[in-house]
Amino acid sequence: MAAIDPSRRFLKDVKRIVIKVGTAVVTRDDGRLALGRLGALCEQLQTLNSQGFEVILVSSGAVGAGRQRLRYRKLVHSSFADLQKPQVELDGKACAAVGQNGLMALYDTLFSQLDVTSAQLLVTDNDFRSPEFRQQLTETVDSLLSYKVIPIFNENDAVSTRRAPYEDSSGIFWDNDSLAALLALELKADLLVLLSDVDGLYSGPPSDPQSKLIHTYIKEKLENTITFGDKSRLGRGGMTAKVKAAVYASQAGIPVVITSGFAGDNIVKVLQGQHIGTLFHQDAHTWVSNGELNSRDMAVAARESSRRLQAMPAKERSKILLDVADALEANEKVIVHENEADVAAAKDAGYETALVSRLAIKPGKVSSLAKAIRVLANMEEPIGQILKRTELSDGFILDKTSSPLGVLLVIFESRPDALVQIASLAIRSGNGLLLKGGKEARRSNAILHKVITSAIPESVGGGLIGLVTTRDEIPELLKLDDVIDLVIPRGSNKLVSQIKSSTKIPVLGHADGVCHVYVDKSADMEMAKNIVVDAKTDYPAACNAMETLLVHKDLMENGGVNELLIELQTKGVRIKGGPRASSALNLPAAPSFHHEYGSLACTVEIVDDVHAAIDHIHKHGSAHTDCIITQDREVADIFLRQVDSAAVLHNASTRFSDGFRFGLGAEVGISTSRIHARGPVGVEGLLTTRWIGRGSGQVVDNDKGVVYTHRDLTHQA
Repeated sequence: MAAIDPSRRFLKDVKRIVIKVGTAVVTRDDGRLALGRLGALCEQLQTLNSQGFEVILVSSGAVGAGRQRLRYRKLVHSSFADLQKPQVELDGKACAAVGQNGLMALYDTLFSQLDVTSAQLLVTDNDFRSPEFRQQLTETVDSLLSYKVIPIFNENDAVSTRRAPYEDSSGIFWDNDSLAALLALELKADLLVLLSDVDGLYSGPPSDPQSKLIHTYIKEKLENTITFGDKSRLGRGGMTAKVKAAVYASQAGIPVVITSGFAGDNIVKVLQGQHIGTLFHQDAHTWVSNGELNSRDMAVAARESSRRLQAMPAKERSKILLDVADALEANEKVIVHENEADVAAAKDAGYETALVSRLAIKPGKVSSLAKAIRVLANMEEPIGQILKRTELSDGFILDKTSSPLGVLLVIFESRPDALVQIASLAIRSGNGLLLKGGKEARRSNAILHKVITSAIPESVGGGLIGLVTTRDEIPELLKLDDVIDLVIPRGSNKLVSQIKSSTKIPVLGHADGVCHVYVDKSADMEMAKNIVVDAKTDYPAACNAMETLLVHKDLMENGGVNELLIELQTKGVRIKGGPRASSALNLPAAPSFHHEYGSLACTVEIVDDVHAAIDHIHKHGSAHTDCIITQDREVADIFLRQVDSAAVLHNASTRFSDGFRFGLGAEVGISTSRIHARGPVGVEGLLTTRWIGRGSGQVVDNDKGVVYTHRDLTHQA
């Protein structure tokens, strides 16, 4: 016998079982009853009955079977002329009445052959509104089970008062899946088994090769990440109905297993504790959801996949990126659809305009992302580059080479396009990746992750890029300094500070984007107006947008300041002032010099000269990106040399501080750290180095066994 799944040891104590069999299992594709499957089902139930289990069956299929019979009756009694007329859909209640009779007759015949007695119980939604009915139901079922009779339940659709029995989802129960869950609770069952036409719940469509069977359902982790298919082929349920019923029953304390009814022994295997189907259990979240095991498994999978990726030829790694770009364009409609749902939800929730703006995937964005990925794919191979070659001694060559960091954990804000950039950079640099996006972009992130991982070949594994779905998983991931090599938080100063204080893993990133533009007295004012307006209005929510405009005091006298302010106000920018500007220009006071608006607003202040501007930036800036506009090259050089920021620009908008615009292909973020990487972080920032030595038998022997030459061979590599 197969090994018992440790999470299913509780099954050894099961006595009373409710088994629900779906229409897709009971009937064939043509609507006729599937005699072979029904026979195998009855044999399993007979086996359980003889072993002392109390078995209760909830069977669908009556409507489908009745519809097939009535169509035949109608055909037999129709004239040729009748058949030429439009065919009216058969009455569902009549189908239920006819089908129920035939279905029960078949069950009775099959069970009789196995020396088992069955009983029919038809119920309606209204029945359960009566406490007396519920009490009598329990007593009747207990009595039947004491005689080893198998009760067979079905909703009495023929007389149901539901407005539309096959569509209406109101009431105490609304289909046979929810009826089975209700009966499991009402009759105090130990287990509910829902038989389907697939092996269980999958991460995607079961026909998709990338979809994986989910063995244990974690509601907190999975309820918003799985997209279900259509309803049942012939019935009214489908996997959505089964999961809803399973969650309802399991949260009330009844374990549930969804498995295939097409296999002839799956119910027996479930009760043996074998690892089949999908288990729903109220304690499942304590097994894997919030524990280190689940987080570690995800990180380890990313590391293992990254090593397989690194072992691939460079051309094959590039091809993965090209496939990702193609997949994004092929799925643009569904990506935009999911993003629109996120945007609508964010607006309904009253989120700020700046956040909604970051959230939206604007027209042409998917194509732009795909183009950037193709640029990345065609860049020079980054892995294994020889950075330095040294002859240590005769016949002993040492290479310093570029190498992936390992596994990255990136926590990013509400911009879903960031997921695409980060994932593509991870693939290009050979790193494993764990992603946690903002909850506002849940649907966008889920579809983008699905599209990207679908393009990763099985030889590498979809675990290369993991999507973390809940905030609760982050603390556990931050403990994994032995398998996660770098954390990159993209968000508020509070977020970055929390991450840094919560982990031993190195952290790379920036907290704020308080970017300055300083307009010197020698600036070309037309150029200045263009740059200032672009730096503020091109994308106000971006971290490289201008937040503070510094102006030389002489521009107050020649009207330059007024020209700049009018230009900004014409574009809808709200102007706040520092102490000098507020007084001189009658502006409302800025909340703080270290303030990131992220919207069409900025602070203006007057400074005496370039040195005062530099001092202001060092005191109030965030060391992100700062710019000077001047025609005086000497002043420009002072600014470029002395401003201690990740990116410093002369006569160019701060908006250029971006991985794609810097020619990096994309960026995983912008770092204001001074260790490892600074500024826009592309592929190079996600690499480290390692040493590869090729000797010919050398030994140290207290440095007497080797003659060192230390000859630089880098240019000969």
